[in-house]
Amino acid sequence: MDGAYLEIRDLVKSYDGKTRALDRVSLSARRGEFVTFLGPSGSGKTTTLMVIAGFEAPDAGLVRVAGQSMAGVPPHKRGIGVVFQNYALFPHRTALQNVMFPLLMRKVPRAQAARKAAEMLDLVGLADFGNRHPRQLSGGQQQRVALARALVFDPTLLLLDEPLGALDKNLREQMQLEIKRIQRALHVTTVFVTHDQSEAMALSDRIVVFEGGRIQQDATPLEIYNRPRTEFVARFVGDSNLLRARITDPGAGIAEVEGLGPSRVLPQQAQVLPNGQGTLLLRPEALAPAEADAPNRLVLAVEEVVHFGDSALLIGRAGGVTLRARIGGRAAQGIGAGAQVPLGWRPDAAHLIGA
Repeated sequence: MDGAYLEIRDLVKSYDGKTRALDRVSLSARRGEFVTFLGPSGSGKTTTLMVIAGFEAPDAGLVRVAGQSMAGVPPHKRGIGVVFQNYALFPHRTALQNVMFPLLMRKVPRAQAARKAAEMLDLVGLADFGNRHPRQLSGGQQQRVALARALVFDPTLLLLDEPLGALDKNLREQMQLEIKRIQRALHVTTVFVTHDQSEAMALSDRIVVFEGGRIQQDATPLEIYNRPRTEFVARFVGDSNLLRARITDPGAGIAEVEGLGPSRVLPQQAQVLPNGQGTLLLRPEALAPAEADAPNRLVLAVEEVVHFGDSALLIGRAGGVTLRARIGGRAAQGIGAGAQVPLGWRPDAAHLIGA
């Protein structure tokens, strides 16, 4: 973890003395990096964030920020900005007063605090809303005030715990762009917690996937999507077809795939698969309309079609297994339940996961 700005090593946490909410969690983040903790409820992502913030004490392990240990340092002395899903704004204070509050607690002169708070409200697009109370603001505006308050004192870290969960889809997408813009402008090291895979893909420099109190994978968004390390990651991030596979000719890249028979995969993948057995991942978009001589050709007996406008999801069966294929909207015109659709996939479009 050389050069890490945030360093977490071997965190252990149990609430009942039996089950580990965190089981030797280790990770790091570079200065200015945007790291997302992604996973289902109870996976350990929020507990890890709470340990970083100082709201939870680990049973074992350490947290360092900028090379300094956080052991025994109370939350208010860690210099960390935190934004929660419920925003936690003071209802009796204006937006400007809410943003000023952390500065006043740090004994910053009131006039200076007011100037800095006004600058931060301008950064989040609320320069004209400083005199409004939270009840006079929309959910998205309240979220921006909470973000400004967390950033106004130049925190060492910014921690965001499901901050967009209460917003509707369109506002959520707008706020994703705003958060990323502000984070880049301030170059603040950020940890973002979510269970929303699309949110993680849109925002992150790196994604850390949690499950069962452990880290399943720590990688860039494209690596997580295209080369998941485990079946859990493959299922949790994006849509997937997962089929059992056995390598029959490593040199030629030939695998016997469940329901599909002999199939071509990349030889370099086939040769590193432990014991020659594992799982073949095919993302739905990897299956495309195919000519008779296409590699890895199959015929999908369509049972259901879900239209998305620019694309359509075909759900059906081939070789006795259920498959999902996502194809362009025009290519899907006229396809309905009962259709027999020839599809194929390139060897480099598949990914093999060790058993």
